[in-house]
Amino acid sequence: MKNTVHVQRAIHKMTQADLSKAIGVSRQTVNSIENNRYVPSTILALKIARLFKVNVEEIFELEESDE
Repeated sequence: MKNTVHVQRAIHKMTQADLSKAIGVSRQTVNSIENNRYVPSTILALKIARLFKVNVEEIFELEESDE
């Protein structure tokens, strides 16, 4: 699954630490999501989308290999 978490963080001038604190996970988890090593739960994906005030599909996108 591709994601644009790092882009959204940059738009909102947030560090990984800022984002992790806002959504209640470790900075390492945010790093793993951004580097496609970890796929967040639905709840976590929705928290991220709500924080950035966008639809979840604007941040997370299925790739052909995910289908």
